[in-house]
Amino acid sequence: MPPHQLGFDRGPREMLLAGRGDSITDEGLLAVLVGERGDTGVQRLLEQHPIPDGLWRVRAEDLVELDGIGPAGAARLLACLEMSRRAASWRSTARPSIHTPEDVVDLCSTQLRGLDREHFWCLSLNTKNRLLRLSEVSVGSLNASIVHPRELFKEAVKASAASVVVVHNHPSGDPTPSGADIQLTRRLVKAGDVLGIEVLDHVVIGDGGEFSSLRDLGHM
Repeated sequence: MPPHQLGFDRGPREMLLAGRGDSITDEGLLAVLVGERGDTGVQRLLEQHPIPDGLWRVRAEDLVELDGIGPAGAARLLACLEMSRRAASWRSTARPSIHTPEDVVDLCSTQLRGLDREHFWCLSLNTKNRLLRLSEVSVGSLNASIVHPRELFKEAVKASAASVVVVHNHPSGDPTPSGADIQLTRRLVKAGDVLGIEVLDHVVIGDGGEFSSLRDLGHM
């Protein structure tokens, strides 16, 4: 049945049903998500939370306050953002090889984008640097990770890892390593030496694809 017979007006929704989603503007896609009366709310949303990083950080309370969106539209948009994060996670099942900080960013940045707490992950690798397991070690505060080497290497040992790369996000968007990040990295390197599991790098992910590699910065 043609899209117009399904009750859709000509516009973004009809274009989606016709397989032309790549031709729709960001505003049009958001309008479909939040509903017909969301035009004003969509404009204000994009002004206050610009794409891409601003939208990833949007919260439920930010959305329901915008005229024309409401709880139902807010829920649809938040569900879409969560599905996008999960889609990035599903890609990791392909067991990619990790050789550079950019490889780490490609694997993890989408999932870590927009989170309002520091999430600390461990990438367990085999002897050819192929991913064996991606484990979340801890969730910290707005500006700090709470990580104990015991918990991190427990996951690496379970995976029979030859080496690990550790990664965490900075909710502030600035990937510059803190003093605590540097101290933690050195503790992890020492613990890995004892266990025979090399810590190859510690990558800090910020906004807009920005990142820092503590190895490249000479901190390990």
